[in-house]
Amino acid sequence: MFESILNSVEAAINAINGILWGSVLIYVLVAAGVLFTLRLGFIQLRMFGHGAKLVIKGREKTNGISSFQVFCTSMAARVGTGNMAGVAVAITVGGAGAIFWMWLIALLGMATAFIESTLAQVYKVKDSDGQYRGGPAYYMERGLGKRWMGTLFSVLLIIAFGFSFNAAQANTMTDALNNAFGFDKTLVGVIIVVAAAYIITGGLKKVAKASELIVPVMAVAYLAIAMVVLVMNLEQVPAAIEYIVKSAFGWEEAAGGAMGAMMAGIARGLFSNEAGMGSAANIAASASPNPNHPASQGFVQMIGVFVDTIVICSASAAIILLSGVLDNPGGQKGIGLLQLALTNELGGWAAYFVAFAIILFCFSSIIANYSYAESNVMFLTKSKRILYVFRGLVLAMVMAGSVASLQLVWNFADVSMGLMALVNIAAIVMLSKVAFAVIKDYEKQIKAGVTPTFHAAEFPEINGLDDGIWRGKPSAVVLTKEQNKTEALPEV
Repeated sequence: MFESILNSVEAAINAINGILWGSVLIYVLVAAGVLFTLRLGFIQLRMFGHGAKLVIKGREKTNGISSFQVFCTSMAARVGTGNMAGVAVAITVGGAGAIFWMWLIALLGMATAFIESTLAQVYKVKDSDGQYRGGPAYYMERGLGKRWMGTLFSVLLIIAFGFSFNAAQANTMTDALNNAFGFDKTLVGVIIVVAAAYIITGGLKKVAKASELIVPVMAVAYLAIAMVVLVMNLEQVPAAIEYIVKSAFGWEEAAGGAMGAMMAGIARGLFSNEAGMGSAANIAASASPNPNHPASQGFVQMIGVFVDTIVICSASAAIILLSGVLDNPGGQKGIGLLQLALTNELGGWAAYFVAFAIILFCFSSIIANYSYAESNVMFLTKSKRILYVFRGLVLAMVMAGSVASLQLVWNFADVSMGLMALVNIAAIVMLSKVAFAVIKDYEKQIKAGVTPTFHAAEFPEINGLDDGIWRGKPSAVVLTKEQNKTEALPEV
């Protein structure tokens, strides 16, 4: 009886995924990315260096949560199963060509992430504790005047990030530790739940501080191992890149074909970098940006998409493709395939390294995912008592995911993510004129040689701004050449 119900649910989820990822989202995501890229004048390329400098500048101490802490928290959510198990799944389903489509959706997604994070800052609010909160639900209500739309998005995000994505992260952690050490999945699940409970009960600030510690360590360690594999197989790199491109367009016989590669690459790419989904915008709104302008946080999140997919996902792809493990996968898929690839290249100890990396990647994703969902729970209800109930449900889902079927968890996450993306993209397209005006103001100040500062008084046409955050009259002063070297941001 139970098995029959489970099969019916899985069939329904697969059918919805077929519609979402088979046509609708592919066109919507690409169209949005192209639109924002063109309207912003390829800002992800021409101002890439500026964005990278803002990430570094965001480390400076500030009241509240810093831009760098927000960057780390958003990276904690992005860098997880999508970068490791997700890349392996994409290659298994769609062939090497899926990686090309992951790259493309990331480049276009950088512009989309810029728009949604800028809007999140523009329409952010301050709660009773003095903490900034915001995101798609808030700009849908305050910018568009559509609370129903914000409510719909909040519900979808809570289902996706509070429940299904966290189940997927827990599933990958228990799978990796079971493969490496033979640990019982139930026991591992209990440990994950206890550790996650310790962090999430501290709210957004505790999540941000934990992410600031974990993310740099996990990213550097993983990229270092990938570089070792790359150097060991340096002569094969040109052939691997050629194979990826040919497979992407069906010029090389490979699993999935051209359409299969496109679907797998875009699905896994969005799951990994979250551009257009509206998820990272939730934590982007909580930052005290440096400089104090909404667009500065847009630059920071734009760089986050690049690091997530172009850098870290490519590292996973390189490990798998260069190891030759696809010739004899031994029935492995997901994280098991990546472990097998590293073991073939570096020896048995590599399986333990992957297990360690998974612990960091996925645990940090769980706590960051929770932070996204928390802001949306507070959007739906101002009662903090509800948070205690919600935290219990999140932890229960983490436990359930620890022992669930890999494919079912991934498929359910895809449905939730796809619906979220559709609602969010509709909203940011409708609010795009606001974002363009704010970003234009930022660039104008940079070219004038001043540190960008946002003044709501200059934008009377923008409704829904929190007067307690962005109020004030223009007071920018043109810096001298010497001051500009030390105080202002680098000119573009």
